[in-house]
Amino acid sequence: MKRNIRSLALGMALVTAWPALAAAQMVSDVHFPKGQYGTHVGGEVTGHDYHDYRLGAGQGQEMFVELDSSGSAYFNILPPGSDNVAIYNSSINGNATTVELPEKGTYTIRVYLMGNDQDAGKTVAYELDLSIQ
Repeated sequence: MKRNIRSLALGMALVTAWPALAAAQMVSDVHFPKGQYGTHVGGEVTGHDYHDYRLGAGQGQEMFVELDSSGSAYFNILPPGSDNVAIYNSSINGNATTVELPEKGTYTIRVYLMGNDQDAGKTVAYELDLSIQ
């Protein structure tokens, strides 16, 4: 009986911890310089890691995102409250876009690797050009 309770407790602990394990390895809040509507941010991403950039915007505003990298880096745009469902995927649609935002809230730009760079654990530098108007 004690063994079953311990197994159940371990299972519950793993299920409870799963969302934390799926969280981004790096999260950065993006703020535009005073009087500006855009900025550049950059960094590196390695293997299966990803970096989330969060920025607030209003419904109907347009978000511009362009990614420049030396490897197979891509980005997704996730709407407020998303369960990892993107409204834009650069691995399918290209590394630059302007998207009309469907709702007010905090949007996430997720930068990640695919293909050989991801599988080999390669580190790839990137730069994002971001703006909201």
